[in-house]
Amino acid sequence: MDNTPIFTNDTIVFGLLMLALGLVFITESIKTGFWAKFYKIVPGLFMAYMLPAVLTTTGLIAPEWTTVSETGVETEHSSNLYYVASRYLLPAALVLMTLSIDLKAVFNLGWKALAMFFTGTIGIVIGGPIAILLISLVSPETVGGAGPDAVWRGLSTLAGSWIGGGANQTAMLEIYGYNQKLYGGMVFVDIVVANIWMAIILFGIGKRNGINKWLKADTSSIESLKEKVTQFSEKVKRNPSLTDLMIIVAIAFGTVSIAHLCAGYLAPLFKDIVGNIQSETTRNIFTFLDSSFFWMISIATLIAILLSFTKAKNYEGAGASKFGSVFIYILVATIGMKMDLTLIFDNLGLIAIGVVWMTIHALLLILVAKLIKAPYFFLAVGSQANVGGAASAPIVASAFHPSLATVGVLLAVFGYAVGTIAAIGCTILMQLAAGG
Repeated sequence: MDNTPIFTNDTIVFGLLMLALGLVFITESIKTGFWAKFYKIVPGLFMAYMLPAVLTTTGLIAPEWTTVSETGVETEHSSNLYYVASRYLLPAALVLMTLSIDLKAVFNLGWKALAMFFTGTIGIVIGGPIAILLISLVSPETVGGAGPDAVWRGLSTLAGSWIGGGANQTAMLEIYGYNQKLYGGMVFVDIVVANIWMAIILFGIGKRNGINKWLKADTSSIESLKEKVTQFSEKVKRNPSLTDLMIIVAIAFGTVSIAHLCAGYLAPLFKDIVGNIQSETTRNIFTFLDSSFFWMISIATLIAILLSFTKAKNYEGAGASKFGSVFIYILVATIGMKMDLTLIFDNLGLIAIGVVWMTIHALLLILVAKLIKAPYFFLAVGSQANVGGAASAPIVASAFHPSLATVGVLLAVFGYAVGTIAAIGCTILMQLAAGG
């Protein structure tokens, strides 16, 4: 089926995304009338995410599409914008936002950050089997299937993705041998449900003061970190010269190039090491080590943390984190572009499983946050470090303050490490729930 969007040229699509972001920032800067009231309810970051989704839904742009030639030959096409944003701009943003980090203050955030991260993980582990049991009461055929077509095998890939990331998702596909022809349906559920949940989290950021009040949360450690970074930023603030701006660009993309270079060596090296492990279970647990994206994000963040102990830190005064924020917003727009809202109605059964599953994850996070009086920041970032991984956890964290982006990355890297083993546990429970 030919589903070519109106605009297929990435240069034009990128321009449309930038116009959408410009529209968000222009309207958000209006402090009176309708827009002032609108942005009190709806955060700008949420709009930066949803406008590209509207462009995709209306058929103006598309992340992927199929063309059919006159002879009936189908050709798959895709946009490279998300790939460029996640591989080049995301690590550059992390470098620029981490330059001014106060590592001691990050560690002073304490145990609640980890507690909320693991709560998110447990929510995914138990959410899958509970969702299967609940949906089977209404629609048993939705959670059925036998052999490689068994739905629980496909859902194992969701568990891998929602606890770790892409590498863990692929590992689960290998371990449980789900029918590759049906795998696209699971990827689709992953995109739809994870993106809806991210939109809800972004929406909640605008209401964080009210949410924190309801949670009776102690936000002092977060405010202290923000205050330290803000004070430092004010102390070194200056009108940036062209030299300052070029050095900022050099630091950002120089680090990205080193991260890509090292990832290019480390990923294949660990692929060989992990491939030689005799035990299949152990081998699959460490699959994330052969992901070049994992190494690239980890190395870029590590170099940035080291740079934060040098004079490079002073480039925060010339606007380093503002550049990082620009890159993050571009990434947000390319993620929003992947969301076609009409697709929600394409496979309602599987979407229902995903929605119930994510609801259990969310309810457990809210319950634990209420019990331990954890701020909304920990709830949001703890969830995204699981569900969204290294691409979206820093986005959510930096929405609270650019200096907090590193917290999102550190937790997301943690997610990669526990992703496969937790997903295996989840799948065993889902297999039992499905009677498979």
